[in-house]
Amino acid sequence: MSQYPTTTNPGGTALAVQGVSRQYLTFTLAGELFAMPIEQIREIIEFSGLTEIPLMPAFLRGVINVRGAVVPVIDLAVRFGRPRTEIARRTCIVILELEQEGLLLLLGVLVDAVNEVLTVEPGQVEPRPSFGAKIRAEFIEGMINLNERFVIALDIHQVLSVEELTTLIGMAAGEGQGAGE
Repeated sequence: MSQYPTTTNPGGTALAVQGVSRQYLTFTLAGELFAMPIEQIREIIEFSGLTEIPLMPAFLRGVINVRGAVVPVIDLAVRFGRPRTEIARRTCIVILELEQEGLLLLLGVLVDAVNEVLTVEPGQVEPRPSFGAKIRAEFIEGMINLNERFVIALDIHQVLSVEELTTLIGMAAGEGQGAGE
């Protein structure tokens, strides 16, 4: 039997597999420290502007061109119900490659700053809290215990659920059409 706590997310991805460490990119968002697994991260680029699209929900800040590909950029702060990310010197876009129905999709997430890559041992990951977090519980994969503090490990498949994002974009477009009538 495992001596390490093992947590699974609704998508079935094991957060902590016995005896296997995992790497996470830590980043700052509205003064809080978060982490995401590096497996889906394709690259990190310095923010240098984007093209805004009218009638899109606030969390979809716009699109960027990544070597000829149009990549939507999600403002994680807005996705978490907070004010828009203020663009500053260390603002970055983390480009993620997510699989959706057999297709690979590129999505960018806007963050205040990226910090470091952590190698996390299975015993350092605690289950997600059932209450008290400032974001939706299903967005949290677990809590990384760094001795004197915890870092929220995001379940990136829940945060960037293409199905949910598409629904929200459709709702925003419907509201935009209603406002113009």
